Amino acid sequence: MEQSAKGVVDYERVLVDAASASCGILEFLLEELPYLWRDAYLEMTLRPTDIVRWRRGSFEYIYDDYASLEASGAVPNDPQAEARLVAALGRSEPTKSVRDDYRLRGWVGATEKMFGPGWDKGHFIAHTIGGAVDGLEANVFVQRRDLNRGWSAEGRRFRQMEKYCVSNPGTFCFSRPLYLDQTAKPSYVEFGVLKSDGSLWAQRFDNR
Repeated sequence: MEQSAKGVVDYERVLVDAASASCGILEFLLEELPYLWRDAYLEMTLRPTDIVRWRRGSFEYIYDDYASLEASGAVPNDPQAEARLVAALGRSEPTKSVRDDYRLRGWVGATEKMFGPGWDKGHFIAHTIGGAVDGLEANVFVQRRDLNRGWSAEGRRFRQMEKYCVSNPGTFCFSRPLYLDQTAKPSYVEFGVLKSDGSLWAQRFDNR
């Protein structure tokens, strides 16, 4: 499979390939997307990487554990370069459990003091569909408040996509950050949903 431009994944092409795969669309996406995202991330990231994968609940997380390279002495310490999420994907698993806000509050300190009044601590995969914070700070990022809270047109669309996943348990969805520097704060976030009619609803949201 090919990508149309540096760091960009052509999801329309991916879906065409998935539709013709013998294993089925969902299985194809679960298998192929992590490799496409990894390759796209490597194109965008001009530094050594340590990409790892793990599963938590119904989602798999792909992560650049750059901090481990610093800790081992493989690379010099760089205050601008941070460990960060490459992508997360899986099936929505709505939960009624209380969100682990105690862990979220403790992540890097008070939100407005650290980042300013226009920002929140957001989830790449929302708690309402199976995302977690406790033991998984990789799922947390600095997110525009209007996007996170649904205050803007983009924010309302973002919430609409999450609500679709809540209303349709088992829905395949993904979140993929795009970075323009070496920090863990994404400039854009892609969110995608495989709808019941077989169409892939993918949107890119501005997080600058």
